[in-house]
Formats: sequence, structure tokens, C-alpha cells
Amino acid sequence: MLRNRNVWILLTGEFIAGLGLWLGIIGNLEFMQAKLPSDFLKSLLLAAGMLAGIAVGPYAGRLTDQVSKKTVMLLAGFVRAISVIFMLIAIATGSIWWMVVFLVLLQISATFYFPALQAALPLIVNEKDLLQLNGIHMNVSTLSRIIGTAVAGVLIVILPLSMLYYGSLVAYIGLFILTWFLAIDESKELQLVRNSLAEKTSFKDVFPIIKGLPIVLMTLIMTLVPVLFLGGFNLVVINISELQDSSAIKGWIYTTEGISFMLGAFLIKLISEKISPYLILFACSFLIGGSQVLLYLADNPVITIIAFALFGFSVGCFFPTAATIFQTKVPKEFHGRFFSFRNMLDRVTYQIVLLLSGFLLDFIGLQLMCVLFGGLSIILTTIFYTRHKYLQTSIDKINN
Repeated sequence: MLRNRNVWILLTGEFIAGLGLWLGIIGNLEFMQAKLPSDFLKSLLLAAGMLAGIAVGPYAGRLTDQVSKKTVMLLAGFVRAISVIFMLIAIATGSIWWMVVFLVLLQISATFYFPALQAALPLIVNEKDLLQLNGIHMNVSTLSRIIGTAVAGVLIVILPLSMLYYGSLVAYIGLFILTWFLAIDESKELQLVRNSLAEKTSFKDVFPIIKGLPIVLMTLIMTLVPVLFLGGFNLVVINISELQDSSAIKGWIYTTEGISFMLGAFLIKLISEKISPYLILFACSFLIGGSQVLLYLADNPVITIIAFALFGFSVGCFFPTAATIFQTKVPKEFHGRFFSFRNMLDRVTYQIVLLLSGFLLDFIGLQLMCVLFGGLSIILTTIFYTRHKYLQTSIDKINN
């Protein structure tokens, strides 16, 4: 698999784009901090981009299924590069409205790019290599996040803010150029789509597919388990820092979680050779719930680090496994619409969990909120595990 030129192009592109993304995110926070004193206004500004992405999601899904994945990625990459120009205008003029344009275009480009990327992965490697590729891809993304935030933190002190966005622009242009060199054979998939175009196709066509594949529906719902933790992740870290009266713990938490995530994504291929993907999902979900419950003792630094190490390793195994199930079980001619729908679902649930986390942190506090979310995660996992065992038993009886 690692001799595949397309794999190296996508992984290199992901790393470069990740650096550009995190340079931009740190720059966004700095610009908003200077221009918007209200946290609520900051959240509204960020939500504007999210809503734009959700609005174009159905069209992005249909387009990804109807045309070449490479073409969609190139168009999205072009829009992403153009969006940075509007942020440079915002810095030059001091206008927050140009930043809104930047965020809207950036989120729209992401809405097209990521479903096309997820749909392209099964087309460039064999099915048996998908899990390993998903794990490596997520590790590259995590590594670019760690390096990108570190570099941005240094650059923002010694250089003008606009230089961070020039760095982002160079990264996005680099991604655009790399994408040109992709060579993906999509003839079979596009022929299936052309045959189906004789009938009226719609974004809604993906819903019967999801409903008719119980394992896909179950996995889709189970992705809510890590989201219950990830949605309010930064708020939780801030509250732990305040609870322990330690600024240093924030760095330890992010470092521990990032390294553990990479370790899980690296080892998932070996784990999958001994355990079925469904058992991996259930085990990781239980561990995620357990790590949240552990944070009832968040006033203890050692327990806190153990909880985040457990969480990082679990999600490092969970997400590549879930992505592989989606890529192999959902028919390829529906990949664009499915991954677009999943992208929209993720955006909505993250926002809901973020708002819910903020409310619960004010209302019942960090420790009780973590127990509540952890208990909910364990209950959800237990329900789906029981249902999975029941369906498996029924299938075995029919086969016998």
C-alpha cells in the first residue's frame, strides 16, 4: 500500500493542508480576540461558517457522486485558497465582515472536500488495506495539528498576524498542486451513476441505503459516543485547569491525548487481525464512557492524565474502524451523499454537544457532567451491543 503513489499524494496533502488549517485557526482566534470582546458574538461568527457548510451539504453529496472525486477536490481546494484572500482583506481593513466571508467560503470548501476525500480512499487501495490507511491518514492529521499549533504559537509572537494566513495560502496552493497528480480510476463508479441518472436521483436516496444496512446505521449512531466528549473537549480542559489551579495541566492533557490517539490509530491494524471491527467499536465505546466517568476525580492530576490517555487511545481505534465500515458497507455510488450526510450530522451534533456542555458546566459542574455523559455513553453502547448480539444470533439460527 505504501508503494502506491496516490496514497503518498493524499497523505502529504493532508499534512500540508493540516498545517495551513491550524495556522489559520490560531490566526482566527487572535483576530477575534482583538475585534470581538463578546464570547457569544465569537460563537455566532464561527456558527455562520458552520451553517453555510450544512446548507450546501446535500448538493455537495450529489455532486461528489456524479462527477470525478478528483475534480471535486480540486474545486474545493481552489475555493479554499481563494478564501484566504478575504481574510487578508479583513486584517488590512480591520473589518469583521470580511472574516465572515472567509469563514463561509472555508466551510463550504470543506463540505465538498472531505466527502470526496473519504469516497476516494476506497478507490486507491484494496479493501484489506483500508483500515490501515484510515489509521495512517488520521495520524497524519493529528501530527499536522500538533506541529501546526506549535508553529503558529511561535509565529504569532514574532511576525504580523497576516503572515500566518500567507502560510495558510502557500499550504492550500501546495495541496491544490498535489491533487492534480492524483490518478484515480473511477470509470466503474461513474458508469453506475450515469446509469442511475436515467432515473431522478436525490440526496435523500441515501437514507433508505442507511436504513437497509443495520451495521451502518448502528455505527453512525455510535459515533455520538466520542462526540459527547469531543464536542465540549476544550471547555472540559479549561475547567480541569481551573479545578486543579494549574495552567500546565492543559499542555499535559493535549499532549497525552494526541500521543495516545496516534498510538491507537497506529496499532488498530494489528488489533483488527484478532478482533472483529464490531467488537472494536463496542470496546472503544465502553472505554470512552469509562474515561469520562474517571473524570469525576478530575481534581487528581494523575487520574486526569490516565483518563485522557484512555480516551485518546480509544478514539484512535474507534474512528479508523468506523470509517472503514462506512467505506466498505455503503455502496460506492452512494459514497458522496453518505459522507456528505455524515459531515452534516457531525457539524450539527458537535454544536449541540458544545452548547449542552457549556450549559451543564454552569448548572451541575464538570465532575457531574462527565459522569452523566460517561453513563449515557455506556448505556448507549450496552443497548447496541445487546442488539448486535441478538441480530447475530438470529442470523446464525437462519444459517443453521
